[in-house]
Amino acid sequence: MHRLSLLLLMSSLHASPLNYPAAVRSDLKETLHGVEIADPYRGLEEIDSAETRQWVEAEAKLAGDYLGALPQRAAILEGLKKLMNYDRIGLPHVEGGRIFRARKTGLQNQGVLYWKESETAAERVLLDPNKLAADGTAALSGWHVSRDGKRVAYGISLAGSDWNECRFRDVASGEDLPDVLKWVKFSQPSWNHEGSAVYYSRYAAPKEGQELKEKNLNQKMYVHQMGEAQEQDRLLYERPDQPEWGLGGGETDDGRYLLIHVSKGTAPENGLFYRDLTAGAEGPIVELFKDFDAEYSLVGNDGPIWYLITTKDAPNRKLVAVDLAHPSPKDWRTILPEQPGLLSQVAYLGGRFVVTRLVDAHDEVTVHEKDGKVVQKLELPGFGNVSGFGGKQEDTTTHYFLTGFTTPGEIYHFDVTTCKSTLEEETKVAFDPRAYETEQVFYKSKDGTRIPMFLCHKKGLERNGLNPTLLTAYGGFNISLTPAFSPSTIAWMEMGGVFTQPNLRGGGEYGQAWHEGGRRLEKQRVFEDFIAAAEWLIAEKITSTPKLAIYGGSNGGLLVGACLNQRPELFGAAVPAVGVHDMLRFHKFTIGWAWEDEFGSPNDPVAFANILKYSPLHNIRKIAYPPTLILTGDHDDRVFPAHSFKYAATLQQAQAGPAPILLRVDLKAGHGAGKPTSKQIDETADKYAFLAEALGMKVEIK
Repeated sequence: MHRLSLLLLMSSLHASPLNYPAAVRSDLKETLHGVEIADPYRGLEEIDSAETRQWVEAEAKLAGDYLGALPQRAAILEGLKKLMNYDRIGLPHVEGGRIFRARKTGLQNQGVLYWKESETAAERVLLDPNKLAADGTAALSGWHVSRDGKRVAYGISLAGSDWNECRFRDVASGEDLPDVLKWVKFSQPSWNHEGSAVYYSRYAAPKEGQELKEKNLNQKMYVHQMGEAQEQDRLLYERPDQPEWGLGGGETDDGRYLLIHVSKGTAPENGLFYRDLTAGAEGPIVELFKDFDAEYSLVGNDGPIWYLITTKDAPNRKLVAVDLAHPSPKDWRTILPEQPGLLSQVAYLGGRFVVTRLVDAHDEVTVHEKDGKVVQKLELPGFGNVSGFGGKQEDTTTHYFLTGFTTPGEIYHFDVTTCKSTLEEETKVAFDPRAYETEQVFYKSKDGTRIPMFLCHKKGLERNGLNPTLLTAYGGFNISLTPAFSPSTIAWMEMGGVFTQPNLRGGGEYGQAWHEGGRRLEKQRVFEDFIAAAEWLIAEKITSTPKLAIYGGSNGGLLVGACLNQRPELFGAAVPAVGVHDMLRFHKFTIGWAWEDEFGSPNDPVAFANILKYSPLHNIRKIAYPPTLILTGDHDDRVFPAHSFKYAATLQQAQAGPAPILLRVDLKAGHGAGKPTSKQIDETADKYAFLAEALGMKVEIK
């Protein structure tokens, strides 16, 4: 585009409100718990109707024209490509003496699974999902190798959907076996001890055309014998009287027990059942913990002595030994008692426990004897995030992955016997980490609660209120936000921005009490925590309203939408992504019903009254909103895209100021998992170009 034409287009775009596509409106109203609720854009829930498709295409063109004309997008795009062009290497996984690992090279859209016969052997490609779809929208959603290392079960997700098709590959030949499992969702296949069968869970096939919309209920657990058709799979467990139960599991390392993990929606509390396989494949299923009164997670076992992480009488979790002959809590032996730091992971390896605790939202790792005695604490850099420590109980060595906001990733070999860590591989990204720094601050929320927040920026930050700042958070579902590397974070800082990440209530950073503090009827506290973070950043002259942008995805998209309604004057720009915006109908689509445990049920009058107060869709007013870019994917079957469609149509209709309200719909994309690198780069370039324009940034990415 000619420079003069570009300037004229940008001038026209910002001089007056945009001409938004008109969505089909209706006079639909319904009375819920005595309250009349208008839903004029209900028709957008029919995402495949001609009217909706026409509107979405018009919105996509409007957003594409606007974002494509932004003068700094090209520089941002090139900077992102440079930063994203690096090798991401997964942790090695050993089965049957063979070594397996995933790797994504450079700008490759999807990661590839490799294998080799031994440490000294040449590595070979086992699974390359990039060959399944030219545009990179076929993703490897998970893989599990049999204990003998001869076969791998793997899932393929298309266009970002949560639906998986499970396939099987012979490792030596690299050829797929004829077995195929369909309609698998929220389940990973798990091999039995002999490698002759897999356990998995599935739903009934949805009605044709309703795959991305229909409720997911009545999950059932099956065992599939290799070489047989899926129709012959043996049903292991179902509960038609409990349609909302989620089922999953597999065998213990010793092959003695079949474990069945039972969930209820997204509640952290769960049930734990088992079958003793020494009594045969048709032996009774024992409901070991069936009251859903706490979390119960198996770490490992010595025969009938099970080692469990639990929140039973320990909100921050503890490690206990349970004798299956006497499983009552009064007979448990506590190995690691509850501590102030959240017990986030325990690995049982070589007769010892490798323990990860979350302390002020970053990790600490210690090694313990079987009786709980501390052997050693690992030396980690400040504000690190540690993952890994996988393997079987008999293994004495393992690997772990260390990352942080400015640490792309380091893979260490760890000897459990000597507690020695050896650096094996270091991820290389085209930036200088020494130019940046991470600090953790604490601020007070509206009710005085102390909230932690990470700040990442170039060294020598001047507190003059002029720093473009991106504030992002989540605050829900017991999920903890810890320091983690992202090239997009580095890109933002190279643009001269400050990246900030507070740990809001509703998350899991400080255990059960932290989650409960922002759950159900307490959800408003999450928004207050986020707003208080913005106010702190302004008061401390890190930034100011014209320079402050907020971003969040999924539950974080709800967070941004709610805060944008409650304090529109506080923010300079907003980007809600794949958000839950219609809080009165979230439970009606796909897996949305499961979130009632987190938000409360709109069918309950008390929960309804609370939800209505903050629902992003229902609290939009005719006022001047700051520039807002709404992101969703047309194949999002986690958060139904109509949430974003209805929210965008309503916000555009209500906008009383000149700032743009754009809806960017990513085609052949879902909630985010498995998104190709090319799509990630394009979306981030659009987001950052939008924010650069809104916040008045001058981008200079070297």
